[in-house]
Amino acid sequence: MTPKELAIVAAKALDSKKGLDIKVIEVEALTTLADYFVICTGSSNTQINALCDAAEEAVNAAGEATLHREGHRGGTWVLLDFGSVVVHVFNSEAREFYSLERLWQDGTPLDMGEILGE
Repeated sequence: MTPKELAIVAAKALDSKKGLDIKVIEVEALTTLADYFVICTGSSNTQINALCDAAEEAVNAAGEATLHREGHRGGTWVLLDFGSVVVHVFNSEAREFYSLERLWQDGTPLDMGEILGE
């Protein structure tokens, strides 16, 4: 499975749990950290955990292992590292504060309407 396909699997899993404002940004040309960042907002700590669990299960089912999960105790930002894809799930305040879309604005955003069928 390509990194793009993996990012799409994660985005669809987040959407299935009603994640808010899901973005997928290709950052392969900008960093060695990952090929894609998937960014999402959850409305509560409970939803953030459910979103992360869904993304992790979907990506693992697609054959990719979770390399690292960080931030699950804090409840404001959870990072799931799948190697070529990194999933960030924030509460709204943390997402606004860290503003990853602004930091990685030179990346190439994928069309979420096409991916999620909106």
